[in-house]
Amino acid sequence: MKKILIANRGEIALRVMRSARKMGIKTVAVYSEADRNAPHVKFADEAVLLGPAPSSESYLKMDKIIEAAKSTGAEGIHPGYGFLSENAEFAEMAEAAGITFIGPPSKAIVVMGSKLAAKDAVKKYNIPMVPGTDTAIEDIVEAKKIAEGIGFPILIKASAGGGGKGMRIVEKAADFESQMDRAVSEAINSFGDGSVFIEKYVAGPRHIEVQVLADTHGNVVHLFERECSVQRRHQKVVEEAPSCLLSPELRAAMGADAVKVALSCDYVGAGTVEFLMDADNNYYFLEMNTRLQVEHPVTELITGVDLVEQQILVARGEKLAFKQEDLTIKGHAMELRVYAEDSLNDFLPSTGTLEVYKVPSGEGIRVDDGYEEGMEIPIYYDPMIAKLVTYGDNREQAIQRMIVAIADYKIKGIQTTLPFGRFVMEHEAFTSGNFDTHFVKKFYSPEELKKGQDAEAKVAAQVAIDWYLKAKEQLRVPVTTKDSKWTNR
Repeated sequence: MKKILIANRGEIALRVMRSARKMGIKTVAVYSEADRNAPHVKFADEAVLLGPAPSSESYLKMDKIIEAAKSTGAEGIHPGYGFLSENAEFAEMAEAAGITFIGPPSKAIVVMGSKLAAKDAVKKYNIPMVPGTDTAIEDIVEAKKIAEGIGFPILIKASAGGGGKGMRIVEKAADFESQMDRAVSEAINSFGDGSVFIEKYVAGPRHIEVQVLADTHGNVVHLFERECSVQRRHQKVVEEAPSCLLSPELRAAMGADAVKVALSCDYVGAGTVEFLMDADNNYYFLEMNTRLQVEHPVTELITGVDLVEQQILVARGEKLAFKQEDLTIKGHAMELRVYAEDSLNDFLPSTGTLEVYKVPSGEGIRVDDGYEEGMEIPIYYDPMIAKLVTYGDNREQAIQRMIVAIADYKIKGIQTTLPFGRFVMEHEAFTSGNFDTHFVKKFYSPEELKKGQDAEAKVAAQVAIDWYLKAKEQLRVPVTTKDSKWTNR
């Protein structure tokens, strides 16, 4: 495989290209009209225009991407994450065209793309699962009885869902039918599939995921866990590795179960098995993401493994060069997703021009981004600007480096989640490790963030005044006399 096409944009496209270049592999970028001058287009060896700005007319056009790969002689396609990364039809189209899809087989994508099918696949491995239904709900009256048997509160979840869509918490039986209607409607609108099922609602859960890697020779390993509990609207914002919650025994058990999940669907490549953990440290299988994760850098930093490189090597048919016992955790890594969102206004998207864009640098700081100063943040795509990642010998050092990096990250022209990231890093619940997926709901408010910013502004103003008064005294020049060396002009 001497040339690959990256079917994505922005920071993940650049991330994949850097590993490919390191391996001596040429890269092909694809782009929309809005991304004509984007860094990933300039970085690639070749670039192909797909179409207008909307993703439905560019990055989601499977036939155009396959044609771009064929016309440039690309032997593989890396889908990144988002867009077509978990589209089984796209994987099959690539294979039919004689192009290697750098990801799992389409069968694994299909099975793990449906939460119900995934549950069914892992059943025989005795992996812990949240109590609930194993099939889609067809009879609402019967479903209500099941929910009452499980005990409220319960969750209604879309089988094809993700990102919190098609999900409803039901506190009491009287709300069941109305919430069911809403969940089904949202599932149809978001995924074209109205299938939903019921699960027991786990109060105060931690969201912990395990990175797995499998080759085509039957070898499967896990690369430990990531803590992903700081979320807003069911979307991750802060991730870290390893989790400060897990004991070595619990880590080993979750890792072993994650490997079993991969085996249950004959998985190949890099994937992530997600678990929920309750207040008593009982964990339950949630789902499997059949692609590279946004937060993969924290795993790379604590293991020293380049996951993108491994994806490419596995796609070329090579065996994993290491076994489970060869993998160890070293240090601690923290990631903040820097979104073009207004932390003071319900995280609403913030579009505009990057009038100032200066990334931090230094020991233990990594920035994966896809923007440059002067670029506009388009309205057509995910609002993530960058992943700000820090690494330290321990969790405390990683947090402190993140605080420094946030302060050194200069962005003007739009609002970002950088202030929110600092709020998290300095909050006692986070630093102590005593938090769950309700962190934002419990502790965060725009007023609290603004209060902190106002206090900082007052301190900065006072420092400026003190400096001015001191400088005024030091720089005062005496009145000129005829003996003075100063001259009047």
